[in-house]
Amino acid sequence: MRAVDLAGSRLLPLLPLEDVCLFPAASLALVISRPASVQALRLAARSNGQVLVLAQKESAAGPRDLHLIGTVADVRAEQALSPLEHRVELDGIHRARAETLIGVDLLVAEAVAIEEGDEGDEWGPAVEALARYLHAHADLRAFLDQQRRSPEPMSWVNLACQHLPITASARQKLLEANAAERCLKISRGLDALLRKEQTG
Repeated sequence: MRAVDLAGSRLLPLLPLEDVCLFPAASLALVISRPASVQALRLAARSNGQVLVLAQKESAAGPRDLHLIGTVADVRAEQALSPLEHRVELDGIHRARAETLIGVDLLVAEAVAIEEGDEGDEWGPAVEALARYLHAHADLRAFLDQQRRSPEPMSWVNLACQHLPITASARQKLLEANAAERCLKISRGLDALLRKEQTG
């Protein structure tokens, strides 16, 4: 993964997402249709090519009803499908907290980088649990292979967190956890999910 400058804060266009999180060292392709989100992509293209991706809360009452921990992402590719729809590919770089939100429709966030922490010895069991799960789900393995952008073992863990069939709130909790906690949670969760599928 690229080196991350954790000093200070940066102003970045904000890209809110529904029912999905973007994790560091993971990628995400999606279609954007909200005018404010399209404007955020245009602003990113005119500046440093990055956005802060935050998930909307499940009971969001408005555009500012967001989780404050998300991921700074490179806008890797963008294609206009129509005047109102854009297909975009995002590569997650590092986690960040939105300290301040500025704007009404188009939001700009003061983003402060969050230390990912060292996954220590926890990544091994997490990757083993993921291998067991993917052995039973060959289609998912092929999909994750296409999505993987980094050779680091944590990229497998982060892709699993991003794409496994879990609730949006569970996904957000994984994003808010540091690398070691995320590995521990995903290794336990994957084995529990596999047991549930095999006995259900």
